[in-house]
Amino acid sequence: MAHVQRFDHIGITVADLDSVTAFFVGLGLEVEGTGSVEGEFVETVCGIPGAHCEIVMLRPPDGGSRLELAAFVTPDHVPGSPTAMANELGLRNVSFEVGDLQAAVDAVAADGYGLIGGIGEYENSVRMAYVRGPEGIIVSLFEQIG
Repeated sequence: MAHVQRFDHIGITVADLDSVTAFFVGLGLEVEGTGSVEGEFVETVCGIPGAHCEIVMLRPPDGGSRLELAAFVTPDHVPGSPTAMANELGLRNVSFEVGDLQAAVDAVAADGYGLIGGIGEYENSVRMAYVRGPEGIIVSLFEQIG
């Protein structure tokens, strides 16, 4: 029996909700909504007494799966590794298809976010690059070619 009906979203916990939101909006995501969650529901789901989160839900222009950014008001966030590499266990990247990879890389570079490695090409079908975004988030950007 299949339990999953659809893929809904990926959630990322961040320290600076405004700057991370601005980064993803700059890539082309749209703010779908914002809110605050606290009380019994979030405490039960997260297993964190006193949890209070500010949330921004982002969606791609095509209306596909969403990206949830959450910043804990209480308790304080626990820092992750801002220099984590793709081979470290856990969620390592969020991936987006772009129309012009070089233009996207140049745009994030203008805001101070750089490539982790370089721009690679796979079998004349796709070009891809990993960018280190705000708070160490690895963002995979790819462009279909050929």
